[in-house]
Parts: sequence; C-alpha cells; structure tokens
Amino acid sequence: MPPDALVTPELARSLTEFSAETGRQCGVLLDRRGRVAAVTVGDAHSVPLPDVPRRGYDRLCGLRLIHTHLRDEPLDEEDLTQLALRRLDLVAAVVVEAGGLPGAVHRAHLLPDNAGGTPWRVLPPESVHALPEDWQSFIGALEEEFDRTRSRALAAGVESRALLLHVSENTPTEVEDSVRELAELARSAGVDPVHTVIQRRAPDPKHVLGRGKLRAVLIQALQKGADLLVFDMNLSPSQVKALSEYTDLKILDRTQLILDIFARHAVTREGRLQVELAQMRYLMPLLNLRQTALSRLTGGIGGRGPGETRLEVDRRRARDRLSRLEKEVSLLGGRRVLRRQVRVRRAVPTVAVVGYTNAGKSTLLNQLTGSEVVAKDFLFATLNPVSRRLRFPREREVIITDTVGFIRQLPATLLAAFRTTFEEIRDADLLLHVMDASCADLEARRDTVLSTLRDLELDTKPMVNVLNKADLADPDTLAGLVARFDGVATCALDRNSFTLLLERMETALWRDAAPAAWEHTHETTEE
Repeated sequence: MPPDALVTPELARSLTEFSAETGRQCGVLLDRRGRVAAVTVGDAHSVPLPDVPRRGYDRLCGLRLIHTHLRDEPLDEEDLTQLALRRLDLVAAVVVEAGGLPGAVHRAHLLPDNAGGTPWRVLPPESVHALPEDWQSFIGALEEEFDRTRSRALAAGVESRALLLHVSENTPTEVEDSVRELAELARSAGVDPVHTVIQRRAPDPKHVLGRGKLRAVLIQALQKGADLLVFDMNLSPSQVKALSEYTDLKILDRTQLILDIFARHAVTREGRLQVELAQMRYLMPLLNLRQTALSRLTGGIGGRGPGETRLEVDRRRARDRLSRLEKEVSLLGGRRVLRRQVRVRRAVPTVAVVGYTNAGKSTLLNQLTGSEVVAKDFLFATLNPVSRRLRFPREREVIITDTVGFIRQLPATLLAAFRTTFEEIRDADLLLHVMDASCADLEARRDTVLSTLRDLELDTKPMVNVLNKADLADPDTLAGLVARFDGVATCALDRNSFTLLLERMETALWRDAAPAAWEHTHETTEE
C-alpha cells in the first residue's frame, strides 16, 4: 500500500467484503511504510489484537489499526481502549455497507498532553475515497508535538519518570500525606514523579484502578514520557500479573520502591546482604509470574519422566540463596553482639536514636558527637547502625547509635532482614525519639514509630522525645508539642539548642546527675 495513504479503497473493500460474508469484524495492522504487520479476525463486536512491538515507552508504536464495523456506528469503547493500551498511531473503523461495500471511515488518534483535555481526537467520518493522502506528514507532525510537549532530558541523578498512583477510601488529609511521602520515596530512588493520580474507591482486586482510569493513566504516561507506574500500596502477585498483561510499563509498589532505595544506599557488606535478603523474601511469591511454559529440565533414564519445571528449579535456587543469606546475616549479627558485649562489660551506657525517616537523626548524632555520619535530605540515607562516643562531665561517657528510620507500612521483609540492626535498640539503655516538629503529620509519624517499636517489643525502654527542626516550626505549635509529649525542642544544626537535651539524657542515665553540670562544654570521641 502507498506509504502516504491511510487506507486505500481496495484494501477497505477487501476487508468489508470478508466481514459481510462471515459476519465478523476483521482488520489489519499497517506499519508506516504501508506494509501489513498482522491480520486479525474477531466476532461481530470486536477484533483481538496480537502483541505489537514497542518503539519506546514515550513513543507511538508505529502501527495503525484498520478494521471493520458491521453496523453504521462510530468508534466504540473497545476501539479507544486498544488505541490507548497499544499506543497505536491511529485506529480506523470502516463501516460495512450493503453488498460488502466500504462506507464511512471513523478515525481517532492520541493527543499530546493538552492541560487536562480529552486524551484523543475523534475525527469526523469520511468516505474511503475522500481520505487525505498525507499520512506520513501527519504522523510525523503528531510525534513532533508529543516530543515538544514533554521534557526530554532527565535531571542529574534521575533515572526514570514515573506516575504515582494512589487508590483508597482514606480521608483527604491521609491521602495527601501518603502521596507526599510516596513522592519523597520516589525522589530518593532516583525517580522523577511527573504526575500523580488519585482515585477514591476501594482498590480493584485485579487492576487496582478502575478500567477506565487505568486506560487514562497509560495515556498520561505516554504524554509525559513516563516509563514507570508506582502504586502507593503493596500489590498482590495476582495484581502484578494482571497489570503486566495490561501494559508493558514497569510496575512498582510501595515495598519494591523502599527496597530499591535500600539497595541504592547500602554501602557496607552487612547492609547489602540485608537488602538482598529482604528482596529475595519479597520476590519469592512472584516467581510463578514468569512465563515458564512448564519447561522440563530433568527426568529419568534417557530424559523420560515428568522431570522438574523451570519454576521448581528457580524456587529451589532461590530457597538455597535465601538460606545462605540468612546464615551470613546471622554471622555478621553475631559479631555485632560481641562488640555490644564489650561495651556492656565496660559498663558504658548506650543511647539509640530512633524516629521516622528523614527526621534529622543522623544530623543530630553528628552535632552531638562531632562525627561525620552521612546525613542527607532524603529518605533512608542511613541504613546501618553507626555508633559514636559522647563524653559527659564527671568523666562519664555514653555510646550513641544511629538506626534505620521507620516509615508507614515498613515492609515486613525489611524488618526481618534488619533484625540484627534493630538489636542495637534492644540493648540500649535509653531511646532518643527524634521527631520532625515542622511536619504537618507529626502525630501520625509518631504513632508509626511507636507501633513499630511495639512490634519489635522495644516500647518499654526509657525514652526522651526530641522535637527536632524547631527553627522551621511555628513557635506556638512547638510549645504545644513540647508540653504534650514532654519533649525537648532542638535544632540539629545548632549546638546551642542541645543544653536541655543533654541534661535530660544525663538525668535519665545517671540519677545523681545535676542540671548545673552542663555549661555547653562536652568532648566527643569516636568509637
């Protein structure tokens, strides 16, 4: 077929004559050179489409669908769904007239991002003999418009663009807080959240989103050049499978995103092993999603017998690797126990800094002890416990340990994998619960930390509430929080704000401590 022709009258008539004889819709997929890539035959109401090759997550697929409608009707919901899901260049329906002659041609194509308007344009019906002969220039201009309306270059440190998806029946405030946190997680993972979609409903057991909303999401991903869908929930294996069959975009849930952040930030051998262990535990239920086709690898004499499926082999190897990782993590945890026993024999009190992620725990530790622990303004900058020594007056000293930050819906696999890390909290004589006083959802985050400590059976230890980032908080609100939680207001960047905190720590650790002992002088040494 001529490359510049959308569809020729001869091709249209061949399709309509076949449909008239069989009573079924039929169609062809044409590439941009006019060559037939596939032929499809359906029933009286729709035509199925085979898998089509992709030209990139931010490009149209390079194929157009020309099919028949047995009745004089416009493009239906199924046609537009195929247009969106397959990222077709165009979908056209040729009406079958009496005698199998081609009638009007109904057409539609996707549109670039147009500030919330319709994601596609439905063109007025035309006779097959009156269609414009400029298909190549039309599709070239359309793709140029897609390129123009979306940002092409990724910022430094950004690996991909993502659409954030939240589906729940929570209150607007809870939804806003959860989505804001998901965006922070995405940025910590090197992902640029280009758009957020919120749907107020119970999650669909199959596709999470409603079918219409999911179709709109896939169009928005094309318009904004996103290659990743990030769900603000944990997906079941069946949902992952259904979504993977629906779209070829990468799919991540909240747990996978957190695991990815941990994998990026793990620098020590123990940290890497713990992250890999958590990932293996999370991925074990998803192994059956792979297309194994029940391939048989082993059997009896001469290869006879049912043998062992590829899935069974993968599971066995995963279990073996999981067992090895657990032994290595336990071994490293044993070495950590020995180090703690040395501190116990020396009767050195220990203080564990706990709190929600990015509350300023590492910065506080650095300023208290004069150390240089990694402290950055993103989630989960610290993965491994870091211990430093703080010297008090009267020749007293303590060991302060920074710990992994907590977060809502902290994956159970991470809690299990980092159990040796949390043992640092178990042996602590005092907990410093660091809270972000400037955070709007401080109480929800505080409840998350306390709930996690209860799950770890660590909620009975003495605790000092530290209201950090006091310089960013409203003074009246800060005063109310201090009174409500019996806390200490600090700014981790200002050593002069530590006086009251150090007095509270000394009083909690040594009952004979006197407040007057502190005069802004203290010496720090690293462990």
